[in-house]
Amino acid sequence: MLPRLRVLFLCTGNSCRSQMAEAWTRKLHPERFEPHSAGTNPGRLDPRAVLVMAEVGVDMSTHRSKHVEEMTPIAFDCVITVCEAAKGICPVFPGGARHIHAGFDDPPRLAVGAPSEETALDHYRRVRDEIRDYVAKLPELITAPVKTP
Repeated sequence: MLPRLRVLFLCTGNSCRSQMAEAWTRKLHPERFEPHSAGTNPGRLDPRAVLVMAEVGVDMSTHRSKHVEEMTPIAFDCVITVCEAAKGICPVFPGGARHIHAGFDDPPRLAVGAPSEETALDHYRRVRDEIRDYVAKLPELITAPVKTP
């Protein structure tokens, strides 16, 4: 068996998108990847994210938001930024981890002013499903040749 690749999903708040990506990776590729998530300015785990992931059988209830500095002892093979802000301030990790950007819409921002809780949750569900589709292709994405400009 090959060693699992260590992957960090990085966002600013580590409350929603990066947490979903970590959880999906654990669910879809448990033998292939060791996923982690962190934020540059972590908040608290978004209860709506936990709820919509539970709807599809993925439990995030024990997750917590972590600061990227907590991750420095880990030698990552790949760091994936999932928001534009994190892309711009992604720290350099020792060992030369590959950096990939996969921007996703911010469900909490989209849900602001939603006419109902169900409408707000629909934003979370759409992003949840987009992240699942992305993570499903993770083995190919990580091993693809790096494109140079």
